[in-house]
Amino acid sequence: MQSRMIEFVQDVLISIHENIRELKERKNFVDPNELTHIEAKLLAYQEVLSIIRFSADEFKIPKGEIGI
Repeated sequence: MQSRMIEFVQDVLISIHENIRELKERKNFVDPNELTHIEAKLLAYQEVLSIIRFSADEFKIPKGEIGI
């Protein structure tokens, strides 16, 4: 079960990183009205990653083990 949990967390992290990359690419081509929305989403994703890193530290989980 533990390896399954690690796979789950890694999959979530991969999705978050892919979404961040996609948003950064889109940011270069959007009209000004959509730019604020994209920047807000980027901030939200960065906050989620920060929470995951903080929680990993709190639970003494090696970040390399889950791909952070």
